[in-house]
Amino acid sequence: MIKPAVWVACLTPLALLIYHFVRDELSANPVEDITNTTGIWTLRFIVLTLAISPLRWLTGINQLINYRRLIGLFAFSYGSVHFTIFFFLDHQFDFAAMWQDVLKRPYITAGFTAFVLMIPLALTSTTGWIRRLGGKKWNLLHKLIYITAMAGVLHYFWKVKLDTTNPIYYGVIVAALLGVRVWSAYSKRQLRRS
Repeated sequence: MIKPAVWVACLTPLALLIYHFVRDELSANPVEDITNTTGIWTLRFIVLTLAISPLRWLTGINQLINYRRLIGLFAFSYGSVHFTIFFFLDHQFDFAAMWQDVLKRPYITAGFTAFVLMIPLALTSTTGWIRRLGGKKWNLLHKLIYITAMAGVLHYFWKVKLDTTNPIYYGVIVAALLGVRVWSAYSKRQLRRS
């Protein structure tokens, strides 16, 4: 019952974006609206994916872990739409021009890095890949989400230029979520030693 609700919640931002686009209710620059909306929802889903383990530790609701993979895949899906708009509408599938942009503009470098790091996470999110890689290798690979989150925040921060309030909020949340993980790992190590 919960999983369909998670699907609906995750698809709602995209459905609303399509609805407003079809009704011509976006701004004078609809491409920018679509790019910004898909970008911010990518970051939100990344943050939500990172938040699931700490929420599980705090609440003791172990079932939360069942939704981490699904939300992570939605982060990748929104990120793919975000990147496709950038590649198709901004650069008309001109790989050389896109690559020049990636090298020249730091906010695009950070965003491109975040997207590229999500690809192996999405590809290896199946049960088959978890078995193939084994628990330790899979867990190590999926720590790329930490770098992805930091690159996503940097991308947002460098993109907005003037009002950096929202990117700073996301940065603080990501820092807190990573800090909880560091504290948890340290506590476990101390317990093992004692």
